[in-house]
Amino acid sequence: MRHLGLSMIGLAAIAAAMMAPLLAHADPYKWCAVYGSRDVQATNCGFVTYQQCLATISGIGGYCTPNQFYTGPQGSKRARKRH
Repeated sequence: MRHLGLSMIGLAAIAAAMMAPLLAHADPYKWCAVYGSRDVQATNCGFVTYQQCLATISGIGGYCTPNQFYTGPQGSKRARKRH
């Protein structure tokens, strides 16, 4: 029984270590469309540009809002120098 408990703890630690890189990536979608009725709203945060979001809600109603989980591109953090 003791070995089973240790094995489960080990498997949980391995699973957590494997998931960490997946959770650390930036969300590439900057805009969310919110649409639906007053009581039930649906959110789709799958838009790179504001125009894509507006095109989606066009004709069905709703509004576009910035994605609260968007962290920007995963580029270099160094400042660019002008020459």
